[in-house]
Amino acid sequence: MSFAIDRYAHTDSFLKRWDTRYKIIALGSFMISIALVQSLVGILVCALGVIVLISISKLPWSFFKSASSWVAYFLLPFFVFLPFTFSGEVLFTLFSLDFSAEGLRLSLLIFIKALAIVLTNLVLLGSARFDQSVMALQALRCPAFFVQMLLYTYRYIFVFLSELERMQMAMGARGFTPKLNVATLRTLGHGVATLLIRSFERADRVYKAMLSKGYTGTYHSMVTFKADTRDLVLCSAFVACSMGLWMVDRLVGFKPALEAWW
Repeated sequence: MSFAIDRYAHTDSFLKRWDTRYKIIALGSFMISIALVQSLVGILVCALGVIVLISISKLPWSFFKSASSWVAYFLLPFFVFLPFTFSGEVLFTLFSLDFSAEGLRLSLLIFIKALAIVLTNLVLLGSARFDQSVMALQALRCPAFFVQMLLYTYRYIFVFLSELERMQMAMGARGFTPKLNVATLRTLGHGVATLLIRSFERADRVYKAMLSKGYTGTYHSMVTFKADTRDLVLCSAFVACSMGLWMVDRLVGFKPALEAWW
């Protein structure tokens, strides 16, 4: 299984052809609106918008399913504990614990919000090469330190995983079999310590190599951007719709999820 988030960046679509800088601004504003929406009706409209984005991105659904499944697993406890721990209108009682409607609505709001934001991020990062997205952040005047840390972190995730795989093969070749005992914990602890030391030493060597080649704190790339009026107009319309969605959620009369279903 490939962990590269841009492994389908070659897929031709409208979003791929959109200037990456304006795409970041547009989808970033949409994610902010998703985070600000407080009603269940509003968040369902946002979820519908995310589905439309996924459809026009032409990225395979398996990509979104595999990349966002961990979010669903992480949020699953909210459905288990939040309705039982949040006070409000009692729907039923289980083992002397009250299941509240307010807790259920809040857990639904949190779950849909988190999943919608993650899926929007996947559309953003999956429809362009990762280095292109990072260079777009630099072009938007994001701090150079943040841009470089993001790029190097992504790059060395794969180095870290490759090193871990080699260590697992070496341990297996020496007859190591994981068991539920102290010896296994001691061996795994030594392996983790070795991995961290190797990672630190590698980072030090890479940094010294960069300095020897003239690194001064600025990242240079051959990635160039060229936008036209259509990109600007589309970005402006997208930002306006995103902020309009938030304003409608607040002004039309939809109640927050803590107060009512709509």
